[in-house]
Amino acid sequence: MANIFVGNLPFEVTEQHLQLAFGQYGAVKSVNVIRHRGAGQSRGFAFVEMTDTAEAANAINALNGQKVLGRSINVNEARHSAQREEGSRYKQRSNRGW
Repeated sequence: MANIFVGNLPFEVTEQHLQLAFGQYGAVKSVNVIRHRGAGQSRGFAFVEMTDTAEAANAINALNGQKVLGRSINVNEARHSAQREEGSRYKQRSNRGW
């Protein structure tokens, strides 16, 4: 199982768009476009789960930097929350004594 982060998405992109795009490279388990709680509008990023890691790697390589509705999207392996915390601004600031 591979979890993929897709960023810099146009607000018009739907789960179906991403299902079709990633489905060209293998089996897609789920697609989750992240939305604002109140308005329901896309926040410009999503997560795609693919069942096979080799297929996911092919999708990442093929789709990273591609234009979708006029915007170049960022596609890479999603990091777990522990990895994100290590590089967060809060931790960096606290190391400087702020």
